[in-house]
Amino acid sequence: MRFRSRRYKSDLEKASGEKMGLADAVKKVRTFGSTKFDQSVECVMQLGIDPKQADQTIRGALSLPHGIGKSRKVIAFCEDSDVEGARQAGAVEAGCEELVEKIQGGWMDFDVAIASPKVMGKVGKLGRVLGPQGKMPSPKNGTVTMEVAQAVKDFAAGKVEFRNDSGGNVHAVVGKVSFEENKLAENIETFISHIKRLKPSAAKGTYIKKVCISATMSPSVMVDVS
Repeated sequence: MRFRSRRYKSDLEKASGEKMGLADAVKKVRTFGSTKFDQSVECVMQLGIDPKQADQTIRGALSLPHGIGKSRKVIAFCEDSDVEGARQAGAVEAGCEELVEKIQGGWMDFDVAIASPKVMGKVGKLGRVLGPQGKMPSPKNGTVTMEVAQAVKDFAAGKVEFRNDSGGNVHAVVGKVSFEENKLAENIETFISHIKRLKPSAAKGTYIKKVCISATMSPSVMVDVS
């Protein structure tokens, strides 16, 4: 049986288990017991898609109006002419062959990898290393682009990536507990609206089955998006 702290059990009693409007759901999450750190808030959406079908994959990246409250370590695979721009935009490492070799040697101290299409032939050999960790650059989430410096800037500032899992769920960090309620709600609404717009034409039946928000150490609260 999974261990639940006394604080978590107390919060669970406060969670009604009923759907509530977004503003009330945000307020509820922020009333749960405090911790020694500023907890991240995550939004999880259960979708009516068939994850086994490629034409029903939900994947991409999104800049939220108020960020997510933390910066991310970004690297850039690019040609020599783009290295300085990538570094000025916030990349912790930039380059191509030497960076590929560094990662092959075991270095993984970064959150997001950006790549120029011109060097993807060389970056492709890292698929078995970066793929399982969700760090392989891809055009589908905006991490393979000609605008390397701008992508580095966006992702370093907290642009969020998302991709449905095998159960048809999509989740993303949407802010911090310390955010003002209206700003956190706006971030969540932006994420939900974006996922709505990505509904695959092949998906049948109810598309959005359930939406929940939770903090790192708190129970989840169901959001009414009807």
